[in-house]
Amino acid sequence: MRLKILITFLMFSALCQAQYSFSGYITPDEWQNTVYLSVVEDYRKMSGVYAEQIIAKTTADETGFFEFKDNMLETENRIYRIHIDKCSEVQQELNHFNGHCNDSEELLFIAKNTDTLKLPFSFGNQVFCTIESSNPKANAFVKIDSLKNDMRFAYGEFRSAANRKLNNKKWFKTLQYFGEELNEPIAELYIYSYLSDRSSDLHNYYVQDLKNNTYYDDLKARLKNYYPNAPYTQQYTNELEADRYMLTAASGNTAFNWSIYLYIILALSLLTNAVLFYRSWQAKQTKTETLKAKLSKQEQVVLEHLLENKTNKDIAESLFLSVSTVKSHTNNIYKKLNAQSRDEVKSLFIK
Repeated sequence: MRLKILITFLMFSALCQAQYSFSGYITPDEWQNTVYLSVVEDYRKMSGVYAEQIIAKTTADETGFFEFKDNMLETENRIYRIHIDKCSEVQQELNHFNGHCNDSEELLFIAKNTDTLKLPFSFGNQVFCTIESSNPKANAFVKIDSLKNDMRFAYGEFRSAANRKLNNKKWFKTLQYFGEELNEPIAELYIYSYLSDRSSDLHNYYVQDLKNNTYYDDLKARLKNYYPNAPYTQQYTNELEADRYMLTAASGNTAFNWSIYLYIILALSLLTNAVLFYRSWQAKQTKTETLKAKLSKQEQVVLEHLLENKTNKDIAESLFLSVSTVKSHTNNIYKKLNAQSRDEVKSLFIK
């Protein structure tokens, strides 16, 4: 009985201490020293910079080293992005809001809460080109991007319409098969979003393929099996239903009513956004609770006053403490939250 209790205690302790570590290097004299970590819950927003996706930021030291380390991520695989840019703080606010940032570098990867990920410099000191991870699925997107580069080379060899048409057919299937062989459904979504993009030359092949190929239902089954509660699964299911409705209507099997179709698309989009918003809000609540748990009860009270932009003197008067005591609590808060200023503390809680 004691042995069982001991084993249970050790397992529980290991769970409590489980945390991720994502680290790497940048070139300090080339990039701004702020590094961002984002969670991507909408696979149509894998490329770019979106403020609502950012879950953490850190500062690289004088050698360029940075690290994200905590225990707030999902226990299942999700899509994450690390990015850096050359914009000033003012430019960053504008660019991140618009989802675009010139002169930036980003890396998409798959991870979960217990993973270790290292990003050493590759040949020529290039950043975000090599991944060393405890998660064998981490570099799936790097492999896909490498294959897409091969595809671009094939397109560029002969720039005729005939060559483009042949390559469209060949690479559509090549990418689809490659995604399936990765045995990671959320990596397949990276390829699916590319092949089904309405602005892509490959979209026509997607429309035709969707009519008869069972691949899409198989992918849906894999997503529901591996990730029943992930936002990607519901988003993919919604998009698949909408595209099939459009195909059925366009084929003449039913009277095509554009207004109904648009209402369906709008409803599905609103539903997906609502789910993503709730999950984002839930993640922020969890992060806030985790951060506050690091502080003592008195420090939590002082923190609430700090978030209200009160001065040390105001806080001291409100809590009947000396100013020096408030300063001591404030310094402890900085240390425990790994912050250097009030603004950094507020950025952890106010989004």
